[in-house]
Parts: sequence; C-alpha cells; structure tokens
Amino acid sequence: MKKIFETLKTNPLFQRISFSDFERMLGCMSAKTVFYKKDDVILLSGDTINFVGLILSGSVKIIKEDIDGRFSILTKFDVSEVFGEAFACAGISQSPVTIQAAEDSEILFIDYKKIITSCTNVCPFHSMFIENMLKLVALKNLMLNQKIEILSKRTTREKLMCYFDTERGAAKKFTIPFNREELARYLCVDRSAMSNELCKMRDEGQIKFNRNEFEITR
Repeated sequence: MKKIFETLKTNPLFQRISFSDFERMLGCMSAKTVFYKKDDVILLSGDTINFVGLILSGSVKIIKEDIDGRFSILTKFDVSEVFGEAFACAGISQSPVTIQAAEDSEILFIDYKKIITSCTNVCPFHSMFIENMLKLVALKNLMLNQKIEILSKRTTREKLMCYFDTERGAAKKFTIPFNREELARYLCVDRSAMSNELCKMRDEGQIKFNRNEFEITR
C-alpha cells in the first residue's frame, strides 16, 4: 500500500490527502489493481465504464476510431496519471473512446459511483477528493483546448511546432511521450509526410532529435 501511495501522491487527485486517509479511501471506494500486457485493451469504445483508472506502472493510450476503422491517438498517460475521471464527473455510462496499454502496465481502478455519491461513513477525505477531481477535470479541459489549437494549424510543420512549443515549455530540450507512429496519429497527419517534414526542419537547423528526444535550435 505504501508503494502505491508513493507512486500516486504527486497526482493532483491526492493533494492534501495523507497516507492513512489514502488507505481508508481505497477500501471505501472498492479499489483494485489489474495488470495488462502491451497492446491489451483496457476498455473498448462502447463498453460500460464504471471506474477511474490510475497508472501504477507503464502507460496507456486513449484512442478514437472512426466508422472506417481508422484511429487517432487523443492522448497518452504515464505513471501516476489518471484517466476516466471526465466520464465520472459527466455521468457517462458508455465509453466514447478505446483505452489501450501502450506497454506492460498496472492500473489501479476506483469505482466512480463511490466517488460521486455521498459516503455513508462520512469520510473526511471524500469531499477533498471530489474537489481535487474537479480541479483535475478543469486542467484536462485546458489540455484539450491546447490540442484543438494544435489541430487547427494548416500544415504538418505548423502542427509539429505548435505541439513542440506546448511540450517544451521554456526548455530547449525536451522528451515527448510518443514514437513516430503515435505522434502522427496524435497530430492526425500522414506518418511519412511528418517524418519528411521533421528531417527538413532538422536540415534547416530548426530542430535536433534522437528518437523521442528533441531540441529547438531556431
């Protein structure tokens, strides 16, 4: 239990929540852990969703498919991050997206109905947890607006630079969470065209890169 707390304590969901309250909360909210192999489907689009997931190890991808079977990556979550909380707050019963393990992953699941309903034990941490969740949903909404801005750019280069500016903050060197195929799906562009554009940007002296490590040199 202590190991799980150490992994998740930096998550905004557990702000101002002590280890002793954390232990009680997992029991109160019927928490359980499940291990997934790389590429395992955690939740399929259309499936009933009744949980909030927290990543103890590995990472997961959130995928959106169209009617022709093509898919794009909406986002990717890493260790200590949470997914499914927007569904919990909105009361959505069927998942509009597919959630897949990007690598071998262990997930902590919490029953979302026990999050959004009043606790019969009147646990002091419950209201704080709900407050933290609302703040997290607001933060995720800002991140969604950032992606909308990225996808609104006309060209592949403009999308790449907008995404890089979002990821790097004030730093010149930074690491992105995607490989090339995932990045192309995230940006909704052709992978070959994107790879060619990256090489052009490197040859023009605008960027340097090695796998998923990048440096802005312009």
